[in-house]
Amino acid sequence: MSRLFDYLYIFATIGFTVYGQLILKWRIAKFGPLPADFLEKLKFLILLLFDPAIFSGFAAAFLASLAWMAAMTKFDLSHAYPFMSLNFVIVLLLSGWLLDEPVTLQKTLGIALIVLGTVVAARG
Repeated sequence: MSRLFDYLYIFATIGFTVYGQLILKWRIAKFGPLPADFLEKLKFLILLLFDPAIFSGFAAAFLASLAWMAAMTKFDLSHAYPFMSLNFVIVLLLSGWLLDEPVTLQKTLGIALIVLGTVVAARG
C-alpha cells in the first residue's frame, strides 16, 4: 500500500502541470494576441503576470515541482519520468473538451503511441 501511495507524488506532479498549462492557455486567450510593439508587449506580459488565474498556473507549476521532488525520493528517474508523458495525453484531451481545440486523428494516434511507450517504459 505504501508503494501505491508513493505514486501519488507522480500523479500530483501531472495534475498540477496539466492544470497550469490549461489555465494559462485559457486565460491568455482571453487577453488576445501579443502586441508587436516592444513597450505594448511588455505591458501585456505584465498584465498577464498579475492575472489571478495565470498566477494560479504559476503556483501550480511550483507545487508540481515540489511533488516531483518528493517523487524523486521514492523512485528512480528512469521509472518515474515516463509518466510525465501522460501530460501530453491529458492536455490534449482536456484542451479538446474545455478549450474546443481540435483533436485530430494524427494527434490521437500520436497519443496512443505515447501511452504505449509509457506502459513499456514503466514496466522496464
